[in-house]
Amino acid sequence: MNAFGEADRGGPFYDACLEYAHSLWQRKYAARAILCLDRAMGADLKGGEPILDAWPMPYSAMVWFMKHTPHGVFIGNPRIHFQHYADRVNEPRREQRRWRAWACWALARKVMPDLPEDPRHIVEEPTIRQIEWHLHRLGYPGEAELWHSEYLHPAG
Repeated sequence: MNAFGEADRGGPFYDACLEYAHSLWQRKYAARAILCLDRAMGADLKGGEPILDAWPMPYSAMVWFMKHTPHGVFIGNPRIHFQHYADRVNEPRREQRRWRAWACWALARKVMPDLPEDPRHIVEEPTIRQIEWHLHRLGYPGEAELWHSEYLHPAG
């Protein structure tokens, strides 16, 4: 990932993040794989990149990882991770990355409803409608629908 530097975060970076996440998952590093998908979601993509035709924003992969982490494999608490990340994300594309993090937070709450929240980190949590609206506004064309479909029918 370091080979891309801070400036080159387009399609090749996105593709590398997805491949690395898959590799981490196969080696049973669920928490690190989720973090890598998180990095992929920070890529600078406009929607016309060919990689998105084959590999759209990995909301379904995120859900799949959360639902299929083997017992005894460390996954951490994705709910808290995404809440903290959404509240603290920096530039570039801060708002876009922030709302993608909230979108993943909502998915984590849905597919892992027993995960506790962080009682020490008080932040105003968005509604599903707010998340969808911001993804329409800030995501690439069709991203909000992709996320909402996953939210309604999480990958099995």
